[in-house]
Amino acid sequence: MLFVKRKKIIAAPFAVLGSIGVMAQVPNFNRILKKHDVDYELFTAGEYKRTITMFGENTEKGKEKFKQELQVTHDLFKEFILNYRPDVAIDDVATGEHWYANLAIKKGLCDELQVSDDYLMSHLDSHDMLLVKYRTKVGFADKFNMGLVNALYSVWNRIQKNNHAQF
Repeated sequence: MLFVKRKKIIAAPFAVLGSIGVMAQVPNFNRILKKHDVDYELFTAGEYKRTITMFGENTEKGKEKFKQELQVTHDLFKEFILNYRPDVAIDDVATGEHWYANLAIKKGLCDELQVSDDYLMSHLDSHDMLLVKYRTKVGFADKFNMGLVNALYSVWNRIQKNNHAQF
């Protein structure tokens, strides 16, 4: 296993960490197709090219192979975590559960609790900060609609003022 320099993870106390697990959901429409006399053909090369399908009949052998592949992915995920966090009790945290950061810090999933605004403010003197604004281009139709809405709103306000003044 390759170990790299540990990176510092800072998380807001209410951030959600964990969920070290792997899942797959595959709907199967095979019974619906059979009910309506629809044949589904799948052609592959290689015994395990397609172990699970949404439209064909899934076999126990195919399901088992798919579960094995999920487990391999989970093992690789755990190995990745351990590369950066070798002190984590991986079997305790790789259950698919998640924790708020104020609990995850005790499990070694983060190093410090801090909200992003506080982090940025603490680096104002030592780093250059840039403010980035994103504006979407407003098309003619949107401009027209906004103008129409504003005009209607103005008319509505005048009507309300007149009605209120009469009472």
